[in-house]
Amino acid sequence: MRAVPHALAVRALAYFSVRDLIPLYAVYALLFADHGLSTGEISSLFVIWSVTAFAAEVPSGAWADTVPRRRLLALSSLIYAAGFATWIVAPGYAGFATGFVLWALSGALMSGTYEAYLYDELAALGAATSYPRLLGFAHSLAMVCNLVATISAAPLMALGGYAFVGWVSVAVALVQFGVALTLPAAPRVASARGRSDEGVGRRYVHMLVSGLREVRRVRTVRNGVLLVALLLGTTAYDEYFPLVALNKGTEPAGVPILIALVVAGQAIGTALAGRTARIGARTMAVLVAIAGGLLVTGALIAQPLAFVAIGIGYGAVNNAIIVAEARLQDAIEGSARATVTSVAGLSSELAAVAIFATFGALSTRLSESASFGVVCGLVVVVAAVTPQWLPRPPTYVPERVEEA
Repeated sequence: MRAVPHALAVRALAYFSVRDLIPLYAVYALLFADHGLSTGEISSLFVIWSVTAFAAEVPSGAWADTVPRRRLLALSSLIYAAGFATWIVAPGYAGFATGFVLWALSGALMSGTYEAYLYDELAALGAATSYPRLLGFAHSLAMVCNLVATISAAPLMALGGYAFVGWVSVAVALVQFGVALTLPAAPRVASARGRSDEGVGRRYVHMLVSGLREVRRVRTVRNGVLLVALLLGTTAYDEYFPLVALNKGTEPAGVPILIALVVAGQAIGTALAGRTARIGARTMAVLVAIAGGLLVTGALIAQPLAFVAIGIGYGAVNNAIIVAEARLQDAIEGSARATVTSVAGLSSELAAVAIFATFGALSTRLSESASFGVVCGLVVVVAAVTPQWLPRPPTYVPERVEEA
């Protein structure tokens, strides 16, 4: 296997990770609450977010199989910046909903597109076996950026309130746009983009149909898509971390610190994905079950151990997500890679909508912590299907990262 070019590794990792250098992540639920929104209204915003992503996910994946993926990654960053700007310019339910729509469109353009871009670029270099390691590092670096952003949220809030935190977040999204423009262009392979004599519209339809057909007909791919979707979808509970912290008696100024504990757990979990990439399906199922148990425990116990348990469990779940995503990429046989990956993303949004709706309904009768514990219990259910649905691991050979 050939070594991974340094330029590709650095720029691809930078593009993915800088997206989470957003201080607004740590406080936006508080922003909504401070503008008079109830827990049910906040949940409805999350539903709008997921429904929009649901509608855009697969069409954007087919688009990424039709046109240069780097362009879509750049466009995703611009829309991302616009979403945060809307929250600051129009802080009310309508403005928050509009921002979530823009964020969802941005996420749909990146989801599937980035994974397909990275995998195909590595495959063209004969280094596809580096994919789980690089994807794990990408997620880990993203969480480090998230951790930095989370810790910075408190001093930024002290300096300029929600508005300052928001404009800093917009600036970071524009930095991601700049990084997107420097990404190496993946080789344009006919089999990966359809016939050259077809129009864009026909190529788009061809990729869309090909991807959906593979998910439907290839059992390993279908099972991999379902597992990734469930693992990703159940993590929708992470949107409620700040509310759970408040429910446990934490002062608003201390919430970012607790969120930082969770982010640190996620960063460690994803960084270890390269080491767990080859573990068996039953072992992975045990890992997911333990993670679910820790999350439920964190919901039930008091501080300071509650968020320690949540952080460890959340890190384990995210490790499983990276491994499942990498196994899915290896299992895909056809040319519509981004479309297939986006089907997993779309399915995860369905699961996320169910989580948000369930949490919103439970919150009318239970506390935020109790509602959180109920939805986290679903992670244990996912563990039960992991042995049957996780694709078998290929043989991975470590590669070097060489200077460009």
